[in-house]
Amino acid sequence: MELKRVVVTGLGALTPLGNTVSEYWNGLVNGVSGAAPITRFDASKFKTQFACEVKGYDPEQYFERKEARKMDLFTQFAVIVADQAVQDANLQDESLDKDRIGVIWGSGIGGLRTFQEECVNFANGDGTPRFNPFFIPKMIADISAGHISIKYGFRGPNFVTVSACASATNALIDSFNYIRLGMADIVLSGGSEAAVTEAGVGGFNALKALSERNDSPETASRPFDKDRDGFVLGEGAAAIVLEEYEHAKARGAKIYAEIIGGGMSADAYHITAPHPDGLGARNVMQNALRDAGISPEQVDYINVHGTSTPLGDVGEAKAIEHVFGEHAYKLNISSTKSMTGHLLGAAGAIEAVASILAIQHGIVPPTINHITDDEQFNPKLNFTFNKAQEREVNIALSNTFGFGGHNTSVIFKKFTE
Repeated sequence: MELKRVVVTGLGALTPLGNTVSEYWNGLVNGVSGAAPITRFDASKFKTQFACEVKGYDPEQYFERKEARKMDLFTQFAVIVADQAVQDANLQDESLDKDRIGVIWGSGIGGLRTFQEECVNFANGDGTPRFNPFFIPKMIADISAGHISIKYGFRGPNFVTVSACASATNALIDSFNYIRLGMADIVLSGGSEAAVTEAGVGGFNALKALSERNDSPETASRPFDKDRDGFVLGEGAAAIVLEEYEHAKARGAKIYAEIIGGGMSADAYHITAPHPDGLGARNVMQNALRDAGISPEQVDYINVHGTSTPLGDVGEAKAIEHVFGEHAYKLNISSTKSMTGHLLGAAGAIEAVASILAIQHGIVPPTINHITDDEQFNPKLNFTFNKAQEREVNIALSNTFGFGGHNTSVIFKKFTE
């Protein structure tokens, strides 16, 4: 069978750099850091006392108080960005067949705050099980997609992918496949995460995964810098409306870009550490290029996973040189995590939005906080350090990798008829 073309017709974003798509993009191109001291709890006794939180968030700006109490923060974020994307893509149109509109979401952890609060309350009690009746439906990761579908009456494929930090990109790839195989006309996809909690920060601290640069939070995320010491935890969400091209054309939808390929692979190496030679990263990019039917030389920009960890950054850079050869030195490469922090299961969604907007605007956002060169990285690689660069971006590839060795890559292309 002939696979259908799939395009992007709507976007939504709620990030540490801004609470709309335009605010987020403005923060990216201007190299703004979203890192600051943690406000969600008293972090004074933690090894890491800062994060990239969503700023100025008040749930009552978006929800009735009673409604908000039924949703964990990660679900609130999901519903907000879904609403932005629904409006952007004009999916309120009653003529649309809602049996053919799906929601495929991603979250690596789900309702961590809810789980933490309920368990602490029980532990502090007398052993009598007094749990909130919404405990389970607030906590489970799939509830985000459930809330979105219920709100809009979308009755197509509906589920949540969980593959750690690769979750949202897995959701995008699944959405892409469902549409090009003819199983849906539209899928609202993306990811959300809200793990800036005592359990989240404490757990990642115990793994020695987080930066501990408490004296300078805004410069703590330093991908590809010699003095990088771990990632900065972020929170937020992004939504992307994927739509079958002829369907979008028939209803006169605005088209941001085309999604042309997706790849998946496993490191099969370690539960948290990446393969030292970037074997899984190499395979996943090759798989994505093969799926898209393009050569490495056609790619202009890679939004890398680039978490600012000592091992991960090296493996990904090695993989890029292996896959792209001499063309690797003509690419623009950047890690927007240097500004947003690492949104875990939502990372792939906000970084897909960044890649789509780089194509649309002809601007590559920077990798900020580069201070000291690291001899482990080939100086011929253009990491777009510290300042955005203008260039025509016809094709952008976005990488996201997760604990457990999960690797995903997705490829977007400038739309042409």
